[in-house]
Amino acid sequence: GNFGSVDGDSAAAMRYTEARMSKISMEILRDITKDTIDYQDNYDGSEREPVVMPSRFPNLLVNGAAGIAVGMATNIPPHQLGEIIDGVLAVSENPDITIQELMEVIPGPDFPTAGQILGRSGIRKAYESGRGSITIRAKAEIEQTSSGKERIIVTELPYQVNKAKLIEKIADLVRDKKIEGITDLRDESDRTGMRIVIEIRRDANANVILNNLYKQTALQTSFGINLLALVDGQPKV
Repeated sequence: GNFGSVDGDSAAAMRYTEARMSKISMEILRDITKDTIDYQDNYDGSEREPVVMPSRFPNLLVNGAAGIAVGMATNIPPHQLGEIIDGVLAVSENPDITIQELMEVIPGPDFPTAGQILGRSGIRKAYESGRGSITIRAKAEIEQTSSGKERIIVTELPYQVNKAKLIEKIADLVRDKKIEGITDLRDESDRTGMRIVIEIRRDANANVILNNLYKQTALQTSFGINLLALVDGQPKV
């Protein structure tokens, strides 16, 4: 993908990759040959390219987008496909729908690495003004082992957090004694899902350690939303 993998693998160069389009991708291209969209010259004028795809669903919101240009930037989070479709239907049925009413259909972004969004005020501000910030926290649970010790199990990470670097950061904090009470740290992730295990010393408080990890590591991050897109060639929020 564009950002590599959660394990720190970098994105492959285009010349080394091939892409097999998914079925839903065909809904982005459907009817492209039926004079449904305008074309423009490509970067060197050697070919013609679509100004916009004739997509049957708003892929910009579903997939999300990020980019920087002169004097402007965009950072649109991904959303759940079904919720976005329901939102489109709601707007088509009631063009004067309020943001509050629309948020009953589209409660917020839906990140591919999951995680938990803390609160809804940041989401509401972003949807109302086009700009906002949300806090994303990893999904972590505290388990009791058969020996009576506690351990923290992390199964979901905030969006675009590098798992390998996160584990390295936690290890550094333990080594530098900035976080105490962790006796072991290992990655048990496999094809069935993510699982980071943090073993806690018997006399330590797992909740306190978890809160410190949220404060000092990427187990909790913020995502700045900037809903800027080109409309008829002009940037609009």
